[in-house]
Amino acid sequence: MQQIAQATETPRDETSGWAPAGVTTTVLEQHDAVLGRQVRSSAGEDMGRVVNVVVDQSGQVRAAIIDFGGFLGVGNRKIAVDWNALHFAPGGNDPIILDLTRGQVKGAPEYKDGRPLVLIGTAESLQAYPASE
Repeated sequence: MQQIAQATETPRDETSGWAPAGVTTTVLEQHDAVLGRQVRSSAGEDMGRVVNVVVDQSGQVRAAIIDFGGFLGVGNRKIAVDWNALHFAPGGNDPIILDLTRGQVKGAPEYKDGRPLVLIGTAESLQAYPASE
């Protein structure tokens, strides 16, 4: 992830005046949102857009949920890709690059809320996590 260019702590939000007792606001001068960002393969193929992020119980980001496939919104499905298989360029306008191609991702299981999460990634990216029991 990209580092924040500058953060200024103030005891009160100067724009809205909102600052309950015991709350400090931080103004981020530069930030890059992940949700909604376009994802491309390393070969430049359109892979879809990030629609959600999965965080484990320890607070570590584990996966990005990508709205993948289809044409004009028909036939899309959500897939979970390993966070370590993604590469983020500086600046919020460039697409996120995935280490997999459309062909490799095409048969991935669909992500559904409440069901076990099946991550797809490269052998290198998935080595960062202990094997499930």
